[in-house]
Amino acid sequence: MTLTSRSLSSVVLEIILVLLCGVLALIAPGFFTADNILNVLRNISMQGLIALGMTMVIISGEIDLSVGSMVAFAGCFAAFLTGHLGGPDGPLGIVPAVSLSICATLILASLVGGLTALLRTRYGVPSFITTLALLTGLTGAAELITNGFPLTPFPEWYNFIGGGYVIGIPFPALIFLSAFLIVQILMTSTSFGRAVYAVGGNAEAARLSGIDVDRVKLIVLMTTAMMAAASGIMQSSEIMSGTATTAKGWELDIIAAVIIGGTSLSGGVGRVWGTMVGMIFLGVIMNGMTLLNISEYWQHVVRGALILSAVLINRLQQPSPVHG
Repeated sequence: MTLTSRSLSSVVLEIILVLLCGVLALIAPGFFTADNILNVLRNISMQGLIALGMTMVIISGEIDLSVGSMVAFAGCFAAFLTGHLGGPDGPLGIVPAVSLSICATLILASLVGGLTALLRTRYGVPSFITTLALLTGLTGAAELITNGFPLTPFPEWYNFIGGGYVIGIPFPALIFLSAFLIVQILMTSTSFGRAVYAVGGNAEAARLSGIDVDRVKLIVLMTTAMMAAASGIMQSSEIMSGTATTAKGWELDIIAAVIIGGTSLSGGVGRVWGTMVGMIFLGVIMNGMTLLNISEYWQHVVRGALILSAVLINRLQQPSPVHG
């Protein structure tokens, strides 16, 4: 592969995204407006926050299928605690109750991520299996907490976290963009980021090089679980309730964005910037099809085709193995 073709292959998704936006600007009414662009950014922010963590997890050679259920559980758990601590019979006022509930939810989520890492590193249980079990377990826990009905203990000001604006920009979008900058710097400019790539590329070689493989996997899995909980808190703020049925299927969209962005499911390869572009790509596709009144069923078909195409493109861009 020549230098020019290698350079083009590294930005092929960005080129496709620009062309897609150009086409939608011409055929989709209202697509290329400031309000709609902010709407796309707001819509991808909560999933995008988790996708940043998922990028680190997949680069490290693991996966987390429980993030969608964690979103629902976190919103329900925060609502449950808020109602019991800050309600009419609660021991706290509403402001400290909400603050304590958010902190407790984030800590509990990190512990769940730590459990996944512990089972993986100490007992050899694949993260795929553990998080698949958590996907069901966390959904059940959310249903038990809510008893099947939305919990609505939040004060009016709580809506700002998921539905507020700062100088015209959705607050969740600012959280997402800030997290992107932090994770981008972490993965490209720190020894920890290099360790994540090394662990995903060859865990045994990384261990022999002095990298604490178990610690790296613990950090990325705990961080991703906490990001999912933060997203759940933002979503509960947006809808002003803790609801067990939210965020179903999010894990598939998030993994799709990471894969479309060029991260390999085999580990050791990926870009945080690629995930950002992949998330925007999916958001633009969904927004464009909604503006064009395309059936939701077709939207699922298109999403599946995009994932398959992205994997194929990534495979074709990889150099062929040398034999003999």
